[in-house]
This record gives sequence, structure tokens and C-alpha cells, in this order.
Amino acid sequence: MSTTKKTTKKQANVQAEEPKVAPIEAVALNEVAAEEVPAEVTVEAKKKILFVASEAAPFIATGGLAEVIGSLSKALAKNDRYDVRVIIPLYQDIKKEFRKDFKFIGNIFVPLSWRNQYCGIFEYTVDNVTYYFVDNEYYFKRPGCYGYYDDGERFAFFCRSVMEILGFVGFYPDVLHCHDWQAALAALYLKTIYCFRPEYQFIRAVFTIHNIEYQGKYSLDILEDLFGISYRFQYLVEYDRCINLMKGAIECCERFSTVSPTYAGEIKDPYYAHGLDQIVRRNEFKLCGILNGIDPDYYDPATDTALFANYSAEDISPKAICKEELQRMLNLPVKPETPVIAMITRLVAHKGLDLVKEVIEQILRQDVQFVLLGTGDASYEAYFSDLARRYQGKVATVITFNSDLSRKIYSGADLFLMPSKSEPCGLSQMIASRYGTVAIVRETGGLRDSITPYGAGGNGFTFHDYNAHDMMYVVNEALGVYRKKDEWEKLVKKAMKTDFSWATSAKYYEGLYLDMLK
Repeated sequence: MSTTKKTTKKQANVQAEEPKVAPIEAVALNEVAAEEVPAEVTVEAKKKILFVASEAAPFIATGGLAEVIGSLSKALAKNDRYDVRVIIPLYQDIKKEFRKDFKFIGNIFVPLSWRNQYCGIFEYTVDNVTYYFVDNEYYFKRPGCYGYYDDGERFAFFCRSVMEILGFVGFYPDVLHCHDWQAALAALYLKTIYCFRPEYQFIRAVFTIHNIEYQGKYSLDILEDLFGISYRFQYLVEYDRCINLMKGAIECCERFSTVSPTYAGEIKDPYYAHGLDQIVRRNEFKLCGILNGIDPDYYDPATDTALFANYSAEDISPKAICKEELQRMLNLPVKPETPVIAMITRLVAHKGLDLVKEVIEQILRQDVQFVLLGTGDASYEAYFSDLARRYQGKVATVITFNSDLSRKIYSGADLFLMPSKSEPCGLSQMIASRYGTVAIVRETGGLRDSITPYGAGGNGFTFHDYNAHDMMYVVNEALGVYRKKDEWEKLVKKAMKTDFSWATSAKYYEGLYLDMLK
């Protein structure tokens, strides 16, 4: 197994307070990510990067991971110095409009413990990014991406397929970038089985944690039989008396990262780490945090066809039409002066919904309207549905996932509430800001790194403690600014002009890759 060279003590100093770049190796990454790459890491040959992930937009998406893969790969591929490729499973739910353009390039058989499974390989190129799709109907011809009893075996096959496909297509990356536990085994296989093959020896691995809550835990009894990993490597994956695939990837990779600088600091704390804080602290010398971005062309209120009217930061007046039509669509009184507070969220505990439940009725005593879109826990669905019934004309609750309606809410609302208990990065606050809907967030994870307080000249409103009345205080502060039209218009334009594009984040990833390859 290859070993990882430790950085200096100065580089290993984690600063969760850093607003933009990784808390680890901040100096090194800042230098490499600058406009002019230092001479010592400048190379002529293209650097080859392979993203290994369980989903990627626009092909298949269940959350923010897919958007990161689709947008980051596209942003990196704009630079001629990189050959960027992505590999994901060929799920049943990938639409025919994409499938019809996929090119079948061959098939292999993939060894996995005692199994020898068929693996078809499809290829598709768009925006200078080459996508590979791993086909096996036994594992992937079923609805959805996750939630099956054999997910461990499904993604073990996928990760082992990645290693085998490299030789078939003749592409050995300089950087193997694995995302979340579903791709963790790719790094484990690289460092335990394939590192002894000459063509694999110089591949460097990065593992990105999008949400540390989901770690890929299994019984130690199935290490060899299911995952095909020898028990002599048990020490890499064993944690808390079970297999922990995320732990194994952290141990094996040259670097690991999170999707925001603040979250990189938070996951060293037991409060956020879901039991993995000891492993994170032990490996913090190779940890960094890089804030996600959004695609400003995809989320553009000036061109978005889902909106009732298009507008821009230069002319926000048509946003009033979006608000009026949204109120009409949701059977709310059309009141241009009444502020609309919106939430678009999964209805689960860590999204801060208990804070909302505690004070929402006090907030509704004012001249406000509240709109909620999302699905999740039955208790929250029932509560907010009942709230809409009791406050007809002030509250609209839509229990569904609807991308078109979400765009209409982003553009038609005035304030966007996101009081999460934990949020590795979050994209909703960025999208809302892009559409001129001012965000109110709790200072955690990527929310802290992307939204800065209005009182300090920022682009939104924030509160620190996980406390319902602190949240209500800030909501009231925002409503006060809303009533000062000139100030509010300046704030809306500032939020819309905030740079949430992948251009900045991609430079930090470039710095991370080049620093690994020096």
C-alpha cells in the first residue's frame, strides 16, 4: 500500500474561520490556486482527472452531489490543461433523451470476491467532459439510486468496475477523485489491490465528504466475501467494531476534503462528526474544505424559462411579476407590499424545522406570507399542512418535489429561510440569492461561508446559536429592512451579484490536485 507524506506543522493548522479556502494547507492551496501557477508545479502535459460518484447532473440526481459532479467537472474542463472524465452507474432512471446518445464501447467481466460479473461500458461526451456509465442490470436496473438491502454489494461492484475499466479504456488518471461512501471503495481498491500494478502506482486519490452522516457501515464478517478485501487490510476500514467505508477512504487517500471550509472544521467536533471525529482529527493534516458553487448559466433569472418574468440585477422590477403570479398560483392574496418568506427543503430534523415550528405562529402575527415546498418526515409534512389549513391566506404548503415550482418560489419570494442545525454546504441559499431572494441562515457549514450578515455589509441575514428566538429576531430584522425600499433594493442586487460560480472553487480544486502531484 502506498503511503502519504505528511505536510508541515504550519500547513496542518486547521482554521475553521477561513472564509474562502481550505482550513488545511491554506498557504499551499492559496499559492497554487492563484491566477499564475508557480513554476515548480507548471507542467506541459494534460493532467488527467477522474471523478467517481454515484450520481451526476444532468443524468441522474437525488441531491447536491449530482450538481457538484456535473458543474465542477464542466468548470475544470474549460481549462485545456485538464482531461476530465466522470464515471457513474447506468441507472434505470437515466432518461431516454440522454441514453439515445450514449455510445457502447464494450464490456468486461469484473471480479468481486467469488463473483465475476458482467460490466457494460457506455461513453458520452459533453462540455469537454467524457462520461462513462457502468452497466449491470442486476445491480442498477431498478428505480432510484439508493435504499436497497444490497447497496453495499452494488457500490462495491461499481467501484471495482472503475478500477477494471481504466485498463479497458486506456485512461489512468493522475487524480482519482472519489465522492461520498458509495465511491469510497474505489480508493480502497486502488491502495490495497491495484497499487501493485505498475500503471496504477502513480494515481493519487482524493476523497470528498458531502455529508459525514452517511458513512457506509457494514459487518466485519463480510469484508472478504462481499467487498473482496483481504482481512489483512481490515485495520483500514475497521471502526467502532464494524466496517466503515468512509473511514477507509480517509485513511487511504492522499487528501480528503469537505464541501465548505467551515464544515471541514466542524467535522472534527463530535457534535457534527457522527462518531468519526477521531479519524478526522487523526488525519487532519490532509484535510481541506472548498466551498461548492452553482452554475450561473443554469440558474439565471434573466433566461430561466420556468419564471413568470425574467429579470436581472440591473433591472429587478420584473421580479414583482414573479411574486404576484406566485401568490396567485398558491391561492395567497396578491399583496405586493407583503413580504413572502419561503423554504424549499427536505422535511427532516437537521434542517432546523423544530426552530420554525416553535416561532412560526408568532412571525405570522405580522403582515407576512409563508411558503414551504418539500417532502420528508410524516410528522413535519402533517404539521406544515395543518399550518396552511389554519392560516389560510398567509401560509401555502406544497408537499412534493417539483423543480419547476421551486424556480417560481426562488424568483417570487422575498426572503429565503434556511435555519439548519448542520449543513455541509447547501445550494439553496446560493440559488435564492442568485434570484434576488435574500437568505436568512444559521451560521453553520457552507451557510456561514456563503451568506454574510447584512449589518456587516453582507448579502443576507445570519444567526449563530441554534435557538428559535435568535432566528425570529433575525427574521424580524430582515422584515425591518424590507420595509426600507431603497435599502432593500440595494441588498437584493448585492445578493444577486454575489459570485457563487464554480470558477473560484474550481481554482482551489486545481490547487489541491497540483499540490498532490508536485
